[in-house]
Amino acid sequence: MGVVGFTRAAVVLRCALLVASTLLVGCTVDRAASASAPSGPAVSILQLNLCDSGLAPCYTAGRAVVMAATLIRERRPDIVTVDEVCRADVSALRTAMSATFGDRRVAAAFRPAMDRRTGGPYLCRNGDQYGIGVLTAIPTSSQSSARALHQTISGVYPTQDGNDPEERVWVCIDAAAMYTACATHLASTAVTIAYAQCRYFLRSAIPILPTRTDHAPVILAGDLNLLGRGPLGVQSCLLPGYQRVGDGALQHVITSPGTAVLSSAHIDMNGTTDHPGLLVHVGLPRSPR
Repeated sequence: MGVVGFTRAAVVLRCALLVASTLLVGCTVDRAASASAPSGPAVSILQLNLCDSGLAPCYTAGRAVVMAATLIRERRPDIVTVDEVCRADVSALRTAMSATFGDRRVAAAFRPAMDRRTGGPYLCRNGDQYGIGVLTAIPTSSQSSARALHQTISGVYPTQDGNDPEERVWVCIDAAAMYTACATHLASTAVTIAYAQCRYFLRSAIPILPTRTDHAPVILAGDLNLLGRGPLGVQSCLLPGYQRVGDGALQHVITSPGTAVLSSAHIDMNGTTDHPGLLVHVGLPRSPR
């Protein structure tokens, strides 16, 4: 799908049509296309907080994971980011995504949150590791086959809430030099700590990502536990040229310079979790290679 010359009015119109055609609800566009429209392909990002640890009141005994797999089959997102999941949940979603994109290689990465009390991974109620995940369907082009199709990098934030046993993390997949797709789940106990983690990711984590030497775009999605605007909002965390679109609450998709947010919409999760889904379409710059 081409991405040439979108104005704000065009973006809003596209979003309205998307809602009508796919029964998505609550469409929002926080920021429209960048000053210079990208000339590369478009990708779609599906952000979900599945609340599947078994520890929180929003847990629905795995129904959120089933709902996520259904959305993958129906909406066919290129990138899926998930928060509050067990390791096995990411494996199940990879199976659903592989079945949906039979002509692509699906890369998946899981990063457990760390448990301050034990020094090891935080655990779901069933004993599986608990954390975040990112999945992406990578086209198997001749260009990408010339190098490793993907690689994973992740880390633990240096700023954490000392009163919260869960230590927050981030994880990224370098998708064959096309883009880097990242997931995170920032601190829920203190806005100042979540904001410090947001600043760390953009200013310290992104520069060490493998694709930065290729100037490939970075896409970050997650439950950031920050509102969009305000002194400690996501908007004030951004570096120049970065764009953000949110769900009107705490989930956001952030894209690096050279990309364009084309549209966004909320997805009703039918009571399977306490967060809506956030589906965002982003135009990418043309690959330099």
